[in-house]
Amino acid sequence: MTEGILDYIDSLKEEIIAIRRDFHRIPEVLFDIPRTSAKVADYLRALGLEVHTHVGKHFGKGVIGILDSGRSGPTIVLRADMDGLPIKEGHQHSFRSEHDGLMHACGHDAHMAILLGAAKALVRYRDHLAGTIKFVFQPAEESAVPSPVDGRMISGGRDMIEAGALDDADLCFALHVWPELPAGTIGIHRSHAMAASSHFHISFQGVNGHHSTPHLAVDALSMATQYITDVKYALATELNPFETNVLCFGTLHAGTAINAIAGESKLSGTYRVLSSEMVDKLHRILESRAEAIASAYGGSYSSQYRLGTPLINHKAAVELTVQAGRTFLVEESVVLLDRPSLAGEDFALYVQKMPGAFAFLGIGDPSGEPVYPLHHPLFEVNEDVLTVGAKLFVQWVKEAIKTDV
Repeated sequence: MTEGILDYIDSLKEEIIAIRRDFHRIPEVLFDIPRTSAKVADYLRALGLEVHTHVGKHFGKGVIGILDSGRSGPTIVLRADMDGLPIKEGHQHSFRSEHDGLMHACGHDAHMAILLGAAKALVRYRDHLAGTIKFVFQPAEESAVPSPVDGRMISGGRDMIEAGALDDADLCFALHVWPELPAGTIGIHRSHAMAASSHFHISFQGVNGHHSTPHLAVDALSMATQYITDVKYALATELNPFETNVLCFGTLHAGTAINAIAGESKLSGTYRVLSSEMVDKLHRILESRAEAIASAYGGSYSSQYRLGTPLINHKAAVELTVQAGRTFLVEESVVLLDRPSLAGEDFALYVQKMPGAFAFLGIGDPSGEPVYPLHHPLFEVNEDVLTVGAKLFVQWVKEAIKTDV
């Protein structure tokens, strides 16, 4: 099977590139992905797969294609993300974004194309398979928004998992294009791959007033600026400096007039750590400082969080990934990485439920020349490596079928 299916993937190169460019033209964000999800579903149906749409307990925007081999074996989840970013594209190529202010600046267009190419290959060689393969396409990997069901901050992975998308699965795998690795290489972490990325939104409520009578007002803008200072100081003095943590504020909105005291302020940001214990520690700091400042100023506050989960690969799945990569790449092109990324990924929720692994597909310049990073207006995918990603998905399946993970 191996040689035949890998050669077949090579023959799909131009088709996979065309699929990626088609997705690149129509970036959609978070859960608002009607055209993207429809294209994914149509492609999976054309392969003859059982297709489930509107998957998700809260938003219902996920798509799953199911390939049942008819033979006993594991149920393997292969996942790709579908959402783009609110970034204005800087490229002028023929397939640039048609949605002004939106762009696939994180490679999710490539992830979809890679997995659809792998799906086509696995369908063609289904007689050599055992078990069931679930091709999972999720929305809203980039962030989380309040659920219309219960108000919690929900990402696409959590939405699909809470709908039972993974309940019958045994293993899960995903990849991400990665500019920091040379094109065509595969990187895998032995354990911690990515940080727990937590999002927070804090609002302070005061009392509006005129600058001439500040004693009659409660300054919500001052509460917000004091909060930023106090939180940063707490991080520097209350946390073990040997425990990785990064907290940054991203937005601050307050006031409507130059001579009026703001009655409300809103700020937001993220923090990134490598353990669930540290997630909780920073959460407590954010809450305690907000409560103290609101009390001291005579105002109030409200908060909303999406608490992150560290992405930790399973040991046996890492070994399986190394073996899978070395079946079609030279040994030095499969790299064991020793330093986790502080970026976040909600595939962490998948490997929290079952064994699995998350790999990085190199798209960097092999000569070492710098390339534009993820989330940059000029970010670009090296399309020559798309077939490498598809081969990895296929080999993950092949190795998983014969290995007790």
